[in-house]
Amino acid sequence: MFTENPELTQAIRTKFAHVDSCPFQGPRIFFENAGGALTLNAVVETSALFAAIPDNQGRDNPASHALVAKIKQAKADMAVFFNAPSGQFFVGESGTELTFRLIRTAIMGTPDGAVIGSTVEHPASRSAAQHWAGMAGKPYISVPHDDATGQVTPAAYAALMTPDVRVATILHTSPVTGIANDVAGISAAIRAVAPDAFIFVDGIQHASHGRIDIASYDIDGYVISPYKLFSRHGYGIAWASDRLSALPIETLQGGPAGNWEMGTRDTGSYATFSDVVRYFEWLGQQVSDETAPRAQIEAAGAAIHDHEKQLTDALLFGTGNLAGLADLPDVTILGGTDNPDREGLVCFALKSVPAAEIVERLNAQGIRTHLRKADHYSGNILTPLGLDAAVRVSLCHYNTLDEVRAFLTAIKDIAE
Repeated sequence: MFTENPELTQAIRTKFAHVDSCPFQGPRIFFENAGGALTLNAVVETSALFAAIPDNQGRDNPASHALVAKIKQAKADMAVFFNAPSGQFFVGESGTELTFRLIRTAIMGTPDGAVIGSTVEHPASRSAAQHWAGMAGKPYISVPHDDATGQVTPAAYAALMTPDVRVATILHTSPVTGIANDVAGISAAIRAVAPDAFIFVDGIQHASHGRIDIASYDIDGYVISPYKLFSRHGYGIAWASDRLSALPIETLQGGPAGNWEMGTRDTGSYATFSDVVRYFEWLGQQVSDETAPRAQIEAAGAAIHDHEKQLTDALLFGTGNLAGLADLPDVTILGGTDNPDREGLVCFALKSVPAAEIVERLNAQGIRTHLRKADHYSGNILTPLGLDAAVRVSLCHYNTLDEVRAFLTAIKDIAE
């Protein structure tokens, strides 16, 4: 979508740090967004501002009052961005740490019963669910994903659901295949059998592609890692439903009921997420006539999806006189070549060239991709396909068709 508007493309790219050059490598094309997206310049500036402030929250002085106001504003921004009119948002050490906390709370705070999750999940949620199910003496039900599509379906969950399921976990989008799952459909399949189950969603990979709508999912927990959503490392964001917060949670004795936050929060983490929300609103203004913040965010998400589809289609099927990845001999495309639920990511392997060599040779030409190995992070996806490794090419909306052309030119030489 942005391809037809070079002025908007340039305006978008100027808002990000290191968009076409690495301070350690020099000029490069960044196709490693699933490992951590580019950072907004506004986030860099806000981080520096709040890192220098010595004051704490909760004091009676102007600086402290300002910090509290920033956090309050950020939580309001989060509610709009995620479309979560109820429940609460809070930050923690990382997305993985928050995932463990929410899942632990749900499993340990519910009666005897079962825990259900799927084989497509990232180990953040799968490890947490299996560990705490074992600690609680609750059986873990493992829903198999479809190797061909890289997805798990509502029907797959429904086939294994039992009325005693107390906790369920869902992966929104896979960081290995780039394929999104039907969160609302899976949630409905779970509630049709176990209506009171606590449902957790890992949204870490999905977030940068926009279109988060918690109100439509009927869930109890959602977690993201903001460094994958144009912010910075060092914190994660969690949303917890009111019913999840009503369970026994780890908190200071005598403190406020339902308080998930432990210790003094980093005001900069909250403030930098407001920068992300302002960016989505700005982008929505560029691609639509919407004036309400939520409508602008939705418009931005739709535009991001359309542009990323254009880029991944070019990667897969070629552009101009350049052949796509799907045309290479003996290629495996994870999730299939024509999957409508793909979100800005193509993971592939060639029989003729080891994945590690492809990543190394691309990097030597200034094209940053990533090697996914059949380890504890990706083995659940790669091993059933008979792969020991694959190349992940992950895009975001600030990437361009020219960058894709450079990749296709390079991969043609490598494959030959």
